[in-house]
Amino acid sequence: MTRKIKKTSYGRYALLIITAVLVIDQWIKIWVKTNMYMYERIHIADWFYILFTENPGMAFGWEFMDKIFLTLFRIVAVALISVYMYRVIRKRQAPFGYIACLSLILAGAAGNIIDCVFYGQIFNNPPAPLVAEMVPYGSGYAPLFYGKVVDMFYFPIIRTTWPDWMPVCGGESFVFFSPIFNFADAAISCGIIALLLFYHKRINL
Repeated sequence: MTRKIKKTSYGRYALLIITAVLVIDQWIKIWVKTNMYMYERIHIADWFYILFTENPGMAFGWEFMDKIFLTLFRIVAVALISVYMYRVIRKRQAPFGYIACLSLILAGAAGNIIDCVFYGQIFNNPPAPLVAEMVPYGSGYAPLFYGKVVDMFYFPIIRTTWPDWMPVCGGESFVFFSPIFNFADAAISCGIIALLLFYHKRINL
Protein backbone atom coordinates (compact mmCIF):
# COMPACT_ATOMS: atom_id res chain seq x y z
CA MET A 1 0.00 0.00 0.00
CA THR A 2 1.39 3.37 -1.00
CA ARG A 3 2.18 5.62 1.93
CA LYS A 4 0.44 8.98 1.69
CA ILE A 5 2.68 12.01 2.12
CA LYS A 6 1.52 14.23 4.97
CA LYS A 7 0.85 17.84 4.03
CA THR A 8 3.03 18.92 6.93
CA SER A 9 5.96 17.24 5.16
CA TYR A 10 5.47 18.95 1.78
CA GLY A 11 8.11 21.56 2.53
CA ARG A 12 10.74 18.97 3.41
CA TYR A 13 10.04 16.87 0.34
CA ALA A 14 10.10 19.96 -1.87
CA LEU A 15 13.48 20.89 -0.41
CA LEU A 16 14.69 17.33 -1.03
CA ILE A 17 13.66 17.50 -4.71
CA ILE A 18 15.32 20.89 -5.17
CA THR A 19 18.53 19.76 -3.48
CA ALA A 20 18.68 16.50 -5.47
CA VAL A 21 18.18 18.27 -8.81
CA LEU A 22 20.82 20.89 -8.00
CA VAL A 23 23.39 18.34 -6.84
CA ILE A 24 22.87 16.05 -9.85
CA ASP A 25 22.84 18.96 -12.29
CA GLN A 26 26.01 20.56 -10.96
CA TRP A 27 27.84 17.23 -10.64
CA ILE A 28 27.15 16.41 -14.30
CA LYS A 29 28.13 19.90 -15.49
CA ILE A 30 31.37 20.03 -13.51
CA TRP A 31 32.34 16.53 -14.64
CA VAL A 32 31.69 17.37 -18.30
CA LYS A 33 33.47 20.72 -18.10
CA THR A 34 36.57 19.32 -16.41
CA ASN A 35 36.80 16.07 -18.39
CA MET A 36 35.76 17.02 -21.92
CA TYR A 37 36.93 19.70 -24.33
CA MET A 38 34.52 21.90 -26.25
CA TYR A 39 32.41 19.94 -28.77
CA GLU A 40 33.90 16.61 -27.74
CA ARG A 41 31.29 13.90 -27.91
CA ILE A 42 30.83 10.52 -26.26
CA HIS A 43 28.81 8.01 -28.24
CA ILE A 44 26.23 6.30 -26.03
CA ALA A 45 23.94 5.14 -28.84
CA ASP A 46 23.24 6.26 -32.40
CA TRP A 47 20.40 8.38 -30.99
CA PHE A 48 22.15 9.62 -27.82
CA TYR A 49 25.45 11.45 -27.33
CA ILE A 50 27.14 13.31 -24.52
CA LEU A 51 28.20 16.42 -26.45
CA PHE A 52 29.89 19.23 -24.52
CA THR A 53 28.71 22.69 -25.51
CA GLU A 54 28.15 25.98 -23.73
CA ASN A 55 25.60 28.68 -24.40
CA PRO A 56 24.93 32.16 -22.98
CA GLY A 57 21.23 32.00 -23.71
CA MET A 58 18.04 30.26 -22.75
CA ALA A 59 17.34 26.56 -22.29
CA PHE A 60 18.29 24.12 -25.05
CA GLY A 61 20.88 26.54 -26.42
CA TRP A 62 18.43 29.16 -27.66
CA GLU A 63 19.59 32.78 -27.57
CA PHE A 64 17.30 35.78 -27.85
CA MET A 65 17.99 38.00 -24.84
CA ASP A 66 20.85 40.13 -23.56
CA LYS A 67 23.03 38.08 -21.22
CA ILE A 68 22.77 40.22 -18.09
CA PHE A 69 19.02 40.72 -18.60
CA LEU A 70 18.54 36.98 -18.97
CA THR A 71 20.47 36.19 -15.79
CA LEU A 72 18.56 38.80 -13.78
CA PHE A 73 15.29 37.53 -15.25
CA ARG A 74 16.13 34.02 -14.06
CA ILE A 75 16.98 35.26 -10.57
CA VAL A 76 13.70 37.20 -10.31
CA ALA A 77 11.76 34.20 -11.62
CA VAL A 78 13.33 31.90 -9.03
CA ALA A 79 12.57 34.41 -6.26
CA LEU A 80 8.92 34.68 -7.34
CA ILE A 81 8.50 30.91 -7.62
CA SER A 82 10.07 30.50 -4.17
CA VAL A 83 7.65 32.97 -2.60
CA TYR A 84 4.70 31.36 -4.37
CA MET A 85 5.77 27.87 -3.29
CA TYR A 86 6.14 29.00 0.30
CA ARG A 87 2.61 30.38 0.31
CA VAL A 88 1.12 27.30 -1.35
CA ILE A 89 2.87 24.93 1.05
CA ARG A 90 1.90 27.05 4.04
CA LYS A 91 -1.81 26.96 3.05
CA ARG A 92 -1.60 23.16 2.64
CA GLN A 93 -4.28 23.18 -0.04
CA ALA A 94 -2.34 21.99 -3.10
CA PRO A 95 -1.55 18.31 -3.85
CA PHE A 96 2.03 17.15 -3.52
CA GLY A 97 2.34 16.55 -7.26
CA TYR A 98 1.76 20.25 -7.83
CA ILE A 99 4.46 21.13 -5.29
CA ALA A 100 6.83 18.62 -6.93
CA CYS A 101 6.33 20.25 -10.35
CA LEU A 102 7.10 23.69 -8.93
CA SER A 103 10.16 22.25 -7.18
CA LEU A 104 11.50 20.84 -10.46
CA ILE A 105 11.04 24.17 -12.24
CA LEU A 106 12.62 26.11 -9.37
CA ALA A 107 15.60 23.76 -9.09
CA GLY A 108 16.20 23.72 -12.85
CA ALA A 109 16.16 27.49 -13.10
CA ALA A 110 18.47 27.78 -10.08
CA GLY A 111 20.87 25.24 -11.59
CA ASN A 112 21.34 27.33 -14.73
CA ILE A 113 21.66 30.50 -12.65
CA ILE A 114 24.67 28.98 -10.89
CA ASP A 115 26.37 28.54 -14.27
CA CYS A 116 25.59 32.09 -15.39
CA VAL A 117 26.65 33.76 -12.17
CA PHE A 118 29.67 31.74 -11.04
CA TYR A 119 31.15 29.55 -13.78
CA GLY A 120 32.89 32.46 -15.48
CA GLN A 121 34.55 33.23 -12.16
CA ILE A 122 35.75 29.75 -11.18
CA PHE A 123 36.68 28.07 -14.50
CA ASN A 124 39.21 28.88 -17.21
CA ASN A 125 38.39 28.38 -20.88
CA PRO A 126 41.32 26.75 -22.72
CA PRO A 127 41.15 25.86 -26.43
CA ALA A 128 40.52 22.26 -27.50
CA PRO A 129 41.81 19.64 -26.90
CA LEU A 130 42.57 21.02 -23.42
CA VAL A 131 39.86 20.74 -20.77
CA ALA A 132 38.80 23.45 -18.34
CA GLU A 133 40.13 23.61 -14.81
CA MET A 134 38.86 25.29 -11.67
CA VAL A 135 40.83 28.45 -10.91
CA PRO A 136 40.95 30.84 -7.94
CA TYR A 137 37.69 32.75 -7.63
CA GLY A 138 37.63 35.83 -9.85
CA SER A 139 40.33 34.68 -12.26
CA GLY A 140 38.08 32.75 -14.64
CA TYR A 141 37.05 33.33 -18.23
CA ALA A 142 34.23 35.87 -17.68
CA PRO A 143 32.98 38.54 -15.25
CA LEU A 144 30.35 37.81 -12.61
CA PHE A 145 26.92 37.11 -14.18
CA TYR A 146 28.47 36.41 -17.59
CA GLY A 147 29.26 32.72 -17.26
CA LYS A 148 27.99 30.26 -19.87
CA VAL A 149 25.55 27.43 -19.26
CA VAL A 150 27.00 23.94 -19.75
CA ASP A 151 24.94 21.64 -22.00
CA MET A 152 25.65 18.01 -22.83
CA PHE A 153 22.63 15.84 -23.68
CA TYR A 154 22.09 15.39 -27.42
CA PHE A 155 19.37 13.12 -28.85
CA PRO A 156 19.54 13.02 -32.69
CA ILE A 157 16.69 10.52 -32.77
CA ILE A 158 15.95 10.97 -36.47
CA ARG A 159 18.47 11.93 -39.15
CA THR A 160 17.03 12.47 -42.61
CA THR A 161 16.87 14.83 -45.58
CA TRP A 162 13.94 16.99 -46.62
CA PRO A 163 12.47 15.96 -50.00
CA ASP A 164 13.79 18.00 -52.93
CA TRP A 165 10.30 19.14 -53.87
CA MET A 166 9.80 21.01 -50.58
CA PRO A 167 10.24 24.81 -50.84
CA VAL A 168 13.01 26.56 -48.91
CA CYS A 169 14.37 23.48 -47.07
CA GLY A 170 14.24 20.90 -49.87
CA GLY A 171 17.37 18.74 -50.03
CA GLU A 172 18.69 19.97 -46.67
CA SER A 173 19.51 17.62 -43.81
CA PHE A 174 17.17 17.43 -40.86
CA VAL A 175 17.78 16.20 -37.31
CA PHE A 176 15.12 15.49 -34.72
CA PHE A 177 15.76 16.20 -31.81
CA SER A 178 18.57 18.73 -32.42
CA PRO A 179 18.72 20.94 -29.27
CA ILE A 180 21.47 20.16 -26.75
CA PHE A 181 20.38 20.51 -23.13
CA ASN A 182 21.34 19.76 -19.53
CA PHE A 183 19.75 18.14 -16.49
CA ALA A 184 18.39 21.49 -15.26
CA ASP A 185 16.64 22.06 -18.60
CA ALA A 186 15.11 18.59 -18.36
CA ALA A 187 13.84 19.31 -14.83
CA ILE A 188 12.23 22.56 -16.00
CA SER A 189 10.62 20.87 -19.02
CA CYS A 190 9.29 17.94 -17.00
CA GLY A 191 7.87 20.29 -14.37
CA ILE A 192 6.13 22.50 -16.93
CA ILE A 193 4.75 19.58 -18.97
CA ALA A 194 3.40 17.89 -15.83
CA LEU A 195 1.79 21.15 -14.71
CA LEU A 196 0.07 21.60 -18.07
CA LEU A 197 -1.11 17.98 -18.18
CA PHE A 198 -2.26 17.44 -14.61
CA TYR A 199 -2.57 20.81 -12.87
CA HIS A 200 -3.54 23.28 -15.60
CA LYS A 201 -6.59 24.37 -13.60
CA ARG A 202 -4.32 25.57 -10.77
CA ILE A 203 -1.95 27.63 -12.92
CA ASN A 204 -4.28 30.64 -12.79
CA LEU A 205 -4.40 30.59 -8.98
